[in-house]
Amino acid sequence: MTIAVGAHRTGYANLPLHWGKAPPWLFQRMVKLARGMTLAIVEDQGPEAMLGRLSEPAWFQAFGCVLGFDWHSSGVTTTVCGAMKEGLHGLEQDTGLYVAGGKGGTSRKTPTEITQAGEALGEDLSSLVYASRMSAKVDSSAVQDGYQVYHHSFFFTAKGNWAVVQQGMNEDNGYARRYHWLGSRVASFVEEPHAAVCCDARDATLNLVAQESAQARRAIAYLATEEHPDHVLADVQRLKTLTLPHRHYVAVEDIRPEHLARTLAATYDRQPVGFEGVLAMPGVGAKTLRALSLVAELVYGMPASVRDPALYSFAHGGKDGYPYPVDRETYDGTIAYLGEALRRAKVGESDRLDALRRLEAFWRDEKRPRQGSQKGSAGERTAESDRVSGEGV
Repeated sequence: MTIAVGAHRTGYANLPLHWGKAPPWLFQRMVKLARGMTLAIVEDQGPEAMLGRLSEPAWFQAFGCVLGFDWHSSGVTTTVCGAMKEGLHGLEQDTGLYVAGGKGGTSRKTPTEITQAGEALGEDLSSLVYASRMSAKVDSSAVQDGYQVYHHSFFFTAKGNWAVVQQGMNEDNGYARRYHWLGSRVASFVEEPHAAVCCDARDATLNLVAQESAQARRAIAYLATEEHPDHVLADVQRLKTLTLPHRHYVAVEDIRPEHLARTLAATYDRQPVGFEGVLAMPGVGAKTLRALSLVAELVYGMPASVRDPALYSFAHGGKDGYPYPVDRETYDGTIAYLGEALRRAKVGESDRLDALRRLEAFWRDEKRPRQGSQKGSAGERTAESDRVSGEGV
């Protein structure tokens, strides 16, 4: 597996945007198999182990393939998360694993669903509500990569551990990007929260959570809390007369001081602590951060990073040798684990056997020698793309 192990957000995946939805006959089976596999993993290693697997882009992709979905489109994210949520409904207290959120309007119900679970448990889960909101806000505002987040699934345990699988779409390039988080690895929401990215395209990105954006974050927090709003707005107004460099992520037409006045008045009045506190405030979104980052760069000389946090990576390699032949050792390990989980899964016999046959058929096929195939280098593997598939956006 080429996913880098890090201390924060675990990954991204870029997927072609596919519209539509899974047919009912397939989704019903996905629900049963997702339930059975999850129960097997939870019984064997506990609910936290399932969170860890969901946070790994390659494992999540393999999970979607085993459930019987397509392998390279955006729908694998929404469908797998939906199958898990439906499959675990009513089993939360038995498994200790909860699923909140989903696609579109359902994603906005995540805080309410977390709170309701906390009430049933007799626990204060406000920290999980915060984690849900911040993970979504980082990927929609602090990292401005051109992908609009429209799907947010929040997985958590009765002990307060959590993982996030969310997805954004970019209709201009026809791709969706999947973002993975694992709470136990998040040391900071605003300092390099990503540890691995699987995607097909990169571009200049306003990346305020990059390590090299540290000074910009401090400057933005200062502008939002210490400088009087009138002074900041005056600086922003003056910037409209500048000719910005071609490579910049902010266009002159993006600079609208009148839209900043209310937000800056609120941050100045409430005095949030640091950049994370500013980002967490209601009303502080992508446009506010773009304008403040521009002031931080051109007035205070503290530029934000324009590095897209995505890396090119491929989960296991390609059957046809592209972008490199399958990493058989890694894939064998995935197959062995999933095979054991399936054998223990409490699902219908036909579903279990069909899934095992798919795994075993792929395993046998990949073990056949192929002429002209050479295993790619580690460098090549960490610089390629993870394509996936499923139900539509």
